[in-house]
Amino acid sequence: MPRTAILGVGHYVPTRVVTNDDLSKMFNTSDEWIVQRSGIRERRYIEHDGIGASDLAVPAARMAAERAGIAISEIDAIIFATLSPDVFFPGSGCFLQTKLGLKNIPALDIRNQCSGFLYGLQIADAWIRAGMYKRVLLVGSEVHSTGIDFSDAGRDVTVLFGDGAGAVILGPTDDPERGVQSVTLGADGSGAADLWIEAPSSRSSPSRITPEMIDARLHYPRMNGKQVFRWATEKMPEAAHLALRMADKSMADVDVFVPHQANLRINEFVARKLGIPMEKVVTTIDRYGNTTAASIPISLSEAVADGRAKPGSLVLFAAFGSGYTWGAGVVRM
Repeated sequence: MPRTAILGVGHYVPTRVVTNDDLSKMFNTSDEWIVQRSGIRERRYIEHDGIGASDLAVPAARMAAERAGIAISEIDAIIFATLSPDVFFPGSGCFLQTKLGLKNIPALDIRNQCSGFLYGLQIADAWIRAGMYKRVLLVGSEVHSTGIDFSDAGRDVTVLFGDGAGAVILGPTDDPERGVQSVTLGADGSGAADLWIEAPSSRSSPSRITPEMIDARLHYPRMNGKQVFRWATEKMPEAAHLALRMADKSMADVDVFVPHQANLRINEFVARKLGIPMEKVVTTIDRYGNTTAASIPISLSEAVADGRAKPGSLVLFAAFGSGYTWGAGVVRM
């Protein structure tokens, strides 16, 4: 079987920069408070109404295709990871397909939140190794800014999230040293209510959302921060070690570590547990906040652009998010 190589990487973030000081004018917070707890200094929001996750994915996909040296028309499958789809249904992958001018190819949406990119990577790897597709577009894209609570009640979550998209083009390679070496995934639904949006809900009858739900602010994300931190700092290192064992690599072999960008403190804690120096860790959360499924491909795209992740680099990925879901992967660029 051929290996699956990352042929090109791209990203896009909106032009609207929202600083911590900007948020402090909306609710009770401060730059010092946010930086101390998360490492975030600013994030990007969409510029106006009418921009969805698939819209942000278009320029990210075009950049990835250009860097891969392929035409958009060569893409023969789409995997779209998001927790903020354009509409309830159909999936954003179908909207992206049309916006890229593609027809008749499969478009799969996956809902694995912060671990979405790694779940998608394992799916794409299986497709390509099985010979089903030759050019898979894997996208993570989020528009969080239209769904967060800009009040004191929601500040702990709201300060964390930003909008953006990242994309990779994946294809087969005969080079045994290149490509996806391993991907490991996991989930534990017992922690689902520690980080979730409860409404609207198909289990609510006769209406999926009611005035009472809105009054209770159930349509905004809620998080048990202490539990999420505890699980993330346990599961990300555990998954990273497993992915390296599966790839027959050691931590010393890792050239670049690209973790999900949820919280700088989490990433620093995980890096210490893994014994990876921070100079090998790609950090974008200070500028973009948590972009959920988009955070790993955005970070990888920047690392490729500035030369940190170059041909031959061994890259370690790790993520943890709601569900709970988690994963890790090892890729030779």
